[in-house]
Amino acid sequence: MSKTPLTLKGAEKLREELHRLKTVERPSVVAAIAEARSHGDLSENAEYDAAKERQGFIEGRIQEVEAKLSNAQIIDPASLDADGRVVFGATVDLEDQDSGDPVTYQIVGEDEADIKVGKLSYASPMARALIGKFAGDIAQVQAPGGLREFEILDVRYE
Repeated sequence: MSKTPLTLKGAEKLREELHRLKTVERPSVVAAIAEARSHGDLSENAEYDAAKERQGFIEGRIQEVEAKLSNAQIIDPASLDADGRVVFGATVDLEDQDSGDPVTYQIVGEDEADIKVGKLSYASPMARALIGKFAGDIAQVQAPGGLREFEILDVRYE
């Protein structure tokens, strides 16, 4: 299986989630199952069924997060030296050529992507159009509304 790129911050968030799942969520659901068991007949016990379902979800998420972390290629954007080129982990200041609006995006792993806070998945059409370009270049992105152009104003590695 190939390595999945992940920023240092993204890996830290996954580690925190894994820690919370193992130390808070798992013991809590085990206690809920024990409580539901003490109520008697398990065949008609909705609390028991709900707790078991929650346990299955938590265990599945623990396995998923552990797999992502073991398969991650962790990249620290601050240690990159890409000579001003847009690469994974870079923060890019852009100007929309149609509206003149400035936008800033960081190119991150798929699990970290959140457009609301300016984090683009490296696999997104926008990120693919930006990767490999330099400040001053124009990136053309095929958007649902048609072709859009963005001028790259600055590339930072933070």
